[in-house]
Amino acid sequence: MRKLSIPNFKDRQMGQVIITLNVANRIDQILAERGFISPEEVRSVTLTDVLVDTGATSLCLPSSVITQLGLVQRGEASVETTVGIRKGRIFRDVDLSIEGRASIFDCLELTEVSYALLGAVPMQILGLEPDLKNHRLRLLPMNSEQSYLTVL
Repeated sequence: MRKLSIPNFKDRQMGQVIITLNVANRIDQILAERGFISPEEVRSVTLTDVLVDTGATSLCLPSSVITQLGLVQRGEASVETTVGIRKGRIFRDVDLSIEGRASIFDCLELTEVSYALLGAVPMQILGLEPDLKNHRLRLLPMNSEQSYLTVL
C-alpha cells in the first residue's frame, strides 16, 4: 500500500472527502489473462489519501505512480489548472477500483503534487457520489429494482 502526502488533509476540512482506491496496469492484466506474464507481475498500487475533487474531470495520478504502473502515454492535452492553462500528459489503460466497482480509464499526469485526485467522470461512470457531511463516497444504487445507469 502506498501513502501519498496530501497537504492539510489530516483534519478533514468541511466538504473534504479522502478515499482509498486501487489502480492497475490494464495491459499487464490482459497479458496475465493470456498467460504471457504471471498474475504477480501485474503492476498495481493501492493509494490512500486520494482527494475526491468534483472540480477535476478525470482520474489524476502523480508521475511517480504512473511510472510505477508502467502506463503508456496516449497524448497531451491543454488542461485548466489553478495557475492557468498548461499542457498535460494523458496515459491510458488504468484499471480503477473503488468500493467494489471498477472500470478502465485514462488518467492525467500530476507533476506538481504528490497526491492523486478522483474527478467527476470516473465517479459518474462508477456510480459514486461524494457524501460531504460524512467525508466518504456513497455508492449509488445498482440492483434489480434501480440503477444509476440509464438509457432513455
